[in-house]
Amino acid sequence: MSTSRPLPIEVRGSAKQPLGMSPAQFLRDYWQKRPLLIRQAFADFESPIEPDDLAGLACEESALSRLIVHDEKRDRWQVKTGPLSEADFAKTPERNWTLLVQDVDKWDADVAALLTSFSFLPSWRMDDIMISYAEPGGGVGPHVDQYDVFLLQAIGQRHWAISTDPDAPKDFRPDVELKQLQHFDPDHEWLLDPGDMLYLPPGAPHDGIAFGGPCMTISVGMRAPSQAELTGDLADYLAERLPDELRYSDADLSPAKAVGEIDRAAVARLKKSLPFAAALDELTLIDWFGRFITRYRNAQVPVPPEKPVTEAALLKQLDGGAQLLRHPWARMAWARGKRDATLFVNGHAYPASIELAERLCRERELSPGKKIPAAERTLLLALVNDGHLVARKTRRR
Repeated sequence: MSTSRPLPIEVRGSAKQPLGMSPAQFLRDYWQKRPLLIRQAFADFESPIEPDDLAGLACEESALSRLIVHDEKRDRWQVKTGPLSEADFAKTPERNWTLLVQDVDKWDADVAALLTSFSFLPSWRMDDIMISYAEPGGGVGPHVDQYDVFLLQAIGQRHWAISTDPDAPKDFRPDVELKQLQHFDPDHEWLLDPGDMLYLPPGAPHDGIAFGGPCMTISVGMRAPSQAELTGDLADYLAERLPDELRYSDADLSPAKAVGEIDRAAVARLKKSLPFAAALDELTLIDWFGRFITRYRNAQVPVPPEKPVTEAALLKQLDGGAQLLRHPWARMAWARGKRDATLFVNGHAYPASIELAERLCRERELSPGKKIPAAERTLLLALVNDGHLVARKTRRR
């Protein structure tokens, strides 16, 4: 009689295996299933952003930020939504407060570079990098997130407590706007140092508190759309684009076929989440999903140039050594067609070659070269004039 060993909840990373195992093993055994603490996932880690720069970003008008102060004696929580000011920080106590700033990867290229370490996941699955700074005792209280998150310790130490009980109560406190858990009974606790990373699947109760001194934690969130969001957006899409008879007669529909990099598994999950989606032809389903997932939770959108760029002007810039830089808010995915592909950018669809679509999704800086085929010129020009790509000479480091 053979007995299988329980999977470890704590492993040690290395330069070859930052997850402490292969990506395939992580996805098989942990992804969306169970928590995992990875000691030194990022060895000798140095934070890509300083606390003062994070505070400065929180003062920007269009940044998403919150300042949370906990009155420990009275157990009261005060939440102030940004934009913040220097006066807000001047009034903070010596301990028990935290600053949260979302979408930092859209503002800081060094922070965005961290996403390459998570390239084993579909790029369209990634939501944002949120960074929290906290003085000793600072945190947001015990809570659950409805998305996968990698919590990378950047500066100082943070004490994490989690519960792995699948039946743990998930009721919220009625007196706090932060959706804190009314009951939290942890069964694992750790102190994380810079470079340590904690992975949590959706729905895992957890609580993180700054320990000893100032602390900064980088949260890489892989937010998944809820069935309500998928259903609402698909219903709007159908109402606007599909013929009315499709909703009432499906007798002539062919079995769906998997297409492209929004792959068969993703489509199967959509159909499982949305039972009525199985009645749609697969091209329509992928067209909707590609538009939806590249628009999903984008707080801002790229702005087109004031004057449209002509093809001649763009080619002149590229001949002069300019590169095409992807706008920080441009979110891309692509799907394979019978011969070519469809490139999805921020809810819009563009015809593309398979090679160019894949390259645009893979590279943030594009050097097209001097001999650009006519079809590629058309696409690149459209992306520049829609604001998704910016032609610019880059400085060599």
